[in-house]
Amino acid sequence: MNIVIITGASSGMGTEFALQLDAELSLKKVDEIWLIARRKEALLEVASVMEHTTRVLDMDVTKQADMDRLKALLYREKPEVRMLVNCAGYGMFGDFDEQSEADVTGMVDLNCRALTQMTHMCLLYMKRNSRIIQLASSAAFVPQKSFAVYAATKSYVLSFSKGLAEDLRKRGIYVTAVCPGPVDTPFFDIAEKGGGTLAIKKLVMAKAEDVVAQAIYDAKNKKKVSVYGLPMRAAHVITKVLPHDLILAVMRLTK
Repeated sequence: MNIVIITGASSGMGTEFALQLDAELSLKKVDEIWLIARRKEALLEVASVMEHTTRVLDMDVTKQADMDRLKALLYREKPEVRMLVNCAGYGMFGDFDEQSEADVTGMVDLNCRALTQMTHMCLLYMKRNSRIIQLASSAAFVPQKSFAVYAATKSYVLSFSKGLAEDLRKRGIYVTAVCPGPVDTPFFDIAEKGGGTLAIKKLVMAKAEDVVAQAIYDAKNKKKVSVYGLPMRAAHVITKVLPHDLILAVMRLTK
């Protein structure tokens, strides 16, 4: 049985990946798409409009008991994971010393540890020409004031994805880190709970469907990094050329 696994599939980018891959894979040999998130009702809503056979797995990827349940399911059914899309994650905007311990450690746990564990678990069932898509962020390009932990977690995802791509080269498995700027999803409902805001987001806000379409295209073409839109591509280049201390100083002036 050939499957696609998508985490964070109940909303935002995860839902968009589910819908687009459902259409993209309509003529391919994919038997099931497994949708993973905590909210079962939201997952069922997504599944109800998909053409592929879906399996709804309401689970929290940060809880070991739930991950053990998934590991047992994979072992029992021994599917071939043709694609893994790690979308589960969140960010909180605000100065580090004003955020709760649960929020700052939760970002690390979900964005880094759970993503890494899910990747390691699924690799046992992946063969040549399989794909892994990891949702990073343009925040990975440079440290971020008032977004310090989130940016650091996404920097981890970007670095991990690039290194993993090299490790898997001999197996013919391809890894793509997706690094969008601000995207019009419920992400900011959580990120701005503390009252902060990203002023630039209104200027460069992208549509989820456009970012996901670019990511799928780039993954098919074996690209290691997918960056949607001219502003974010320019930012990617600038952060490679200019010292980060200089960029941070400029960011302070624009606050």
